[in-house]
Amino acid sequence: MSVPPYVEGGDGTGRRRPQVDAARLWTGGLATAVVAALVAVVGVVIARGLLDVPVLAPEGEGALGDSTTARLAILAAATALAATGLMHLLLLSTPRPFRFFTWIISLLTLLAPFMADATLATQVATAAIGLVIGMAIGSLVSGAARSAIRLAR
Repeated sequence: MSVPPYVEGGDGTGRRRPQVDAARLWTGGLATAVVAALVAVVGVVIARGLLDVPVLAPEGEGALGDSTTARLAILAAATALAATGLMHLLLLSTPRPFRFFTWIISLLTLLAPFMADATLATQVATAAIGLVIGMAIGSLVSGAARSAIRLAR
């Protein structure tokens, strides 16, 4: 794993801190939000249309489900933006920000699907959708953050 570029802090302590290009990070976060929303919709379509698992709505609602599919997509997009904010905060304040970010995203991804009361098949399908959304958010926000770290001139 490569070490991100850092600059000497101006506080006289000799600590090194990253310079973050916030515009680049947040543009990547917005793009991640779009991808996360699309992953949610595609996951529901696959679960309902191909696997015939009633995720997020009764079976009679078709492959796209009902308004809960839209809510999941919006929640996935909002989560991507929250993850971007978390990453920004970690980059500015935490040693080894990528390691902490990975742990936080991984644990939240594992926890989320089992908070609802549903059949096992629905929980497994929801967990799979959540896993892919979490992987997309984690990898894309991390990638955006790596490209947003700059050396001061």
